[in-house]
Order: sequence, then C-alpha cells, then structure tokens
Amino acid sequence: MKIKVKKEKIIEIVKKLEGIELVLETPDDAREAIELILKRTDLFNSDHYKKLKDIKVTSTQEYKTSAVDYKIMFLLELIFDDDVTIDAKAVFIKDLQMLFNKKCNSD
Repeated sequence: MKIKVKKEKIIEIVKKLEGIELVLETPDDAREAIELILKRTDLFNSDHYKKLKDIKVTSTQEYKTSAVDYKIMFLLELIFDDDVTIDAKAVFIKDLQMLFNKKCNSD
C-alpha cells in the first residue's frame, strides 16, 4: 500500500519532535526522517509497526497551476509481513496519517 506525504509535513514533524529543521532533497533523506518520526512516536511500539517489513520512498512533484508552482511529495510504500491482513494495514496507515495531521496542526 502507498500513501503520499508532503515534504513540508515531514520537515515540520521532525522539527517538533527533535528541534531540528531538515532539508529533504532525496527519497533517502525522506526515508531517514520517516524512520526517525516512527521511532519517536507511539507507532514504533505498536503491533502493526512490528509487522512492517520495509518502507520504500520515492519522490514525485505535483503541479498546481504551472511548471513553477509545484510541491514535492514523497510516496511511502509500506511493505508488511505476508500474514498481515488488509484491515491491519489500513489501521497502521490511518494511524500514520493521523500522526502527520495531528503533529502538523498542533501549536
């Protein structure tokens, strides 16, 4: 399963959790930031996280109105153990998206 996350949301959460402002230029940068976020939150201790085998990160650009007006997005492909049900995957993804929304909307 894949989800999209805005570059700015990743940067904002790391700043709130760690007090550092990252520069995300590559999918590898984003992957390290995502791993840091997961390890600093309750999601790391969840049963669902323990069944997550890997997170593959790719970057994409979304153009709003022109070639100069775009946002960098990172696609997170969440790879789970083979025995994980679709419902369990959905719960983890929902929790992950709530984390991004909650951390970015607080303060």
